[in-house]
Amino acid sequence: MLSIDKFDESILAVKTPDPLRFAFARKSSPHAGVRLKPLAVDEKERALKQLFAADGEKSHKRCLYIHVPFCRVRCTFCNFFQNAASRQLVDDYFEALMLEIKHKAWMQWTQAGTFHAVYVGGGTPTDLSAQQIEALGKAIRHYFPLTADCEITLEGRINRFSDEMFQRALEGGFNRFSFGIQSFNTQVRRSAKRLDDRETVLERITALSATEQAPIILDLLYGLPYQTIDIFEQDLADYLSTGAHGIDLYQLVVGANAPMLNLVEKGRIPSPATTPDKASMYELGSRFMQKHHMRQLSVNHWARDNRERSQYNSLAKTYAQVLPIGCGAGGNIGGYSMMNHRTLDTYMNAIKSGDSVVAMMTKQHALEPIFAALKAGFDRGVVSRAMMPEFGACSSYDYLLPLFNHWQEKGLLQVQGDYFSLTMAGQFWAVSLAQACIQVLQSTYQEQIALEPVAM
Repeated sequence: MLSIDKFDESILAVKTPDPLRFAFARKSSPHAGVRLKPLAVDEKERALKQLFAADGEKSHKRCLYIHVPFCRVRCTFCNFFQNAASRQLVDDYFEALMLEIKHKAWMQWTQAGTFHAVYVGGGTPTDLSAQQIEALGKAIRHYFPLTADCEITLEGRINRFSDEMFQRALEGGFNRFSFGIQSFNTQVRRSAKRLDDRETVLERITALSATEQAPIILDLLYGLPYQTIDIFEQDLADYLSTGAHGIDLYQLVVGANAPMLNLVEKGRIPSPATTPDKASMYELGSRFMQKHHMRQLSVNHWARDNRERSQYNSLAKTYAQVLPIGCGAGGNIGGYSMMNHRTLDTYMNAIKSGDSVVAMMTKQHALEPIFAALKAGFDRGVVSRAMMPEFGACSSYDYLLPLFNHWQEKGLLQVQGDYFSLTMAGQFWAVSLAQACIQVLQSTYQEQIALEPVAM
């Protein structure tokens, strides 16, 4: 039986009449997970050869992630900026990317299964030319075994996303488009270094949505400088007015190297919202979606109609194996996580010399199937006993039940037999709750390993 008495409030949550705003101090990471020690170089190369030469588990769902590591400008909140875009750099990179695509496509592992979702992210993939976007889409469809209903997403900015680029992307086979709007408000956008004003963005998103050629999905951040709760409410109304098919509401989490912090320190922009204020924005956003009968796909994603499925987001965060392609791309295959070279020169040199582009590789934790099930459930807002793998001699759901019951008392979830569902507060803190479960299981597992007798 799990004894929760040894854990502090970072796991158990604070006792408060307002768990939505004060259950935890803050959200410390965008995603739940564990940090593991990278493999040595020789181990990494052996593992890669074995993985890519095998069929792998054909029953496991697969996704493809392709990374385009360029941006014309760096958003002030961004922790992931890699390279400033220039035509020559992008052209050279695209040539190398196509070589990696062909190489990865013909591996035994790749051809042995089918891919359910493809995501081209960045960076800013729409910094590719219209012709390159079409060629990339056609290459994906030509070289990779895709399911008949495979979701193929192109991420990007609305800035300079022309009719020609849209049409060529459709011709290339892209069937879903995700745009990082962050906010429609011009002042908020300027503070985040977004390039177009509100009217321009509204007009363009409305025009793209009206074509009904493919789902148009918007990302909004909440908690940005200048973004009061009234401005955020207008952002939500603006989304509704565009006719876009889906929306993500993401909490602003600013890393230590983001330019925004320096701008705040110098007094050039106001501070981002506090955690309680962001909780209020999340509540407003969730109730707005309920009021307008949007279909909730996860704790932070809603769809206007059945065309939007958000397949990649739901699969890649949880169970699916993800084949990474491109500079800075990350993924996981056969029980190993991997990250390609993040430095452009190193990546380009590896492509030219025929070396592996994988810079770092780790063997996943022994409890990763449980961790994946937890992340999937908390992301969806519902965790079921049937979906939770065994933990030793019992169900991991039953093992964690004392913690779930404790969180129920704190107002974060509701336990109902073989299921529990997150309250509004629990949905806001979903990543923190999933991370807490992972830490509890990880510490228990380490204690069990320490108690095992040493073989003589």
